[in-house]
Amino acid sequence: MKKKEKKIKESKKQLDKGQIFVKIMAGVLAVLMVAGTGITLVYALMA
Repeated sequence: MKKKEKKIKESKKQLDKGQIFVKIMAGVLAVLMVAGTGITLVYALMA
């Protein structure tokens, strides 16, 4: 029983790390999209 509990806990830790990584990557991509849109707007207003 204890071995199964350890495996479940380890898999939850790996899942949490994966979810954190996905959230960080989503945040980075969102920042890049907003920055790209802003730069494009500035360039369009200058031209």
